[in-house]
Amino acid sequence: MRPEVQTFVADGRLPDWDASEDEIDRRERQLTAISRPVTSEEAAALATCFGPDDCYGVAWTLVRLIETAPNPVPPWEDPGPEPATGPRFCAGDGAAAPLRLDGSTK
Repeated sequence: MRPEVQTFVADGRLPDWDASEDEIDRRERQLTAISRPVTSEEAAALATCFGPDDCYGVAWTLVRLIETAPNPVPPWEDPGPEPATGPRFCAGDGAAAPLRLDGSTK
């Protein structure tokens, strides 16, 4: 996994709307530093970084980055309740579901 991806993933989930503008800008800069396409392994790691909301659109930048991977994002351990807003992914029954912006798997 490339260092830029490791750095982003190590910083954890995206902050919510209450985060400082500096923090949101920093996370967005981290994302834009990751060149496309990402590998399937990187996409799976990045998919664990969604926060409780869309983080002023940063989550959609993350979605678009993950979509550059050659394969669908594999299921991962569900971290808890789904966010009320923003992108959602299906951590399902073991079959990798295609990534959809509307949260559906079909």
